[in-house]
Amino acid sequence: MNILVINCGSSSLKYQVIDSESEEVLAKGLCERIGLDGRLVYQKAGGEKEVTDADMPSHKQAIQMVLDALVNPNTGVFKSLSEIGAVGHRIVHGGERFAASTILDDEVLKAIEECSDLAPLHNPANLIGVRACQELMPNVPMVGVFDTAFHQTMPEEAYLYGIDYDYYEKYKVRRYGFHGTSHSYVSKRAAEILGKPYGELKTIVCHLGNGASICAVKNGKSVDTSMGLTPLEGLIMGTRSGDIDPGAMEYLAKKENLDLEGVMNILNKKSGVQGLSHISSDFRDLEAAAAKGDPAGPRALNAFIYRAAKYVGAYAAAMNGVDVICFTAGVGENGPDTRKGICDYLGFLGVVIDDEANKVRGDEKVISTPDSKVTVLCLPTNEELAIARETVALAGGK
Repeated sequence: MNILVINCGSSSLKYQVIDSESEEVLAKGLCERIGLDGRLVYQKAGGEKEVTDADMPSHKQAIQMVLDALVNPNTGVFKSLSEIGAVGHRIVHGGERFAASTILDDEVLKAIEECSDLAPLHNPANLIGVRACQELMPNVPMVGVFDTAFHQTMPEEAYLYGIDYDYYEKYKVRRYGFHGTSHSYVSKRAAEILGKPYGELKTIVCHLGNGASICAVKNGKSVDTSMGLTPLEGLIMGTRSGDIDPGAMEYLAKKENLDLEGVMNILNKKSGVQGLSHISSDFRDLEAAAAKGDPAGPRALNAFIYRAAKYVGAYAAAMNGVDVICFTAGVGENGPDTRKGICDYLGFLGVVIDDEANKVRGDEKVISTPDSKVTVLCLPTNEELAIARETVALAGGK
């Protein structure tokens, strides 16, 4: 079955077409600047990247352009759209309602819409993508794969906040976590690579990129994760603050005469390594600055590394041990210095890094020494493949 995977943002859309039998990517690309001037990037497997500038007033037009590219007589991968067996959609927030992927029908879409106040920047855009696909492909099954679903196995003591319990009962204010599709894929793949039963491992997955989170996976289930009600909590990120004393923001609000929107803008868009460095949210720029002797680069990088190491140590305690630590996503896969910096804090766990193996970028590789008490892996994530697998499992018989 050919699966179209859609990841729809407010003004952009990423897509891949995956053959579920071979798990080969047949085509991929993205639509940018939806609602503005519009740009389609399309690349067939083994082919050149094609860029087309065209008006995209809405997501419907963007998806129509993607579908047209897929059946283009010269560079397309299908003779007709009937060859698409199902569409898998990334949905950011499923609240407590969705602990697993599901077929998207009217009832499910209504429930996702009701979760939108928990992810106001993401869920409405995700829903726009779903409805556009439904309109253009009315007979094709649609599946929703939720970022939050994998973390629904967290125990109460891990997901409750230390606030009045009434707020949980009335508004479901609690830790939900994100990047669940990535944490699930990487932890499962680690077990496959090591040839060990997934249900018997204690794994910590470090999904480190512009958005970053760490997850404790015990016996195949998420038991804690660093992001919370929103993707703002946890690690220092590209532009997001991560953990911060709420009182600090009240103090700044008074000093800077900020309203709530102004405070949240600082926390989400002007903080993280960008705010700490005043250089960039791109870790490569920070490393380049550090190499030139600019102290702002190390200042931001060291804070990021320290915070990540603290979470790894905390999750080793939460699981009463750890067997495997995985590094994934843009920085985790391509940042040997960051991986090394985090692992240097973890000697108390018996972690020993093989410096030569750790030079790897973007490939699956064990980067710990044979005598390390914890196996450490560089392991690229593949959220699109994970979504495709979930989609075919649910829609394969439809």
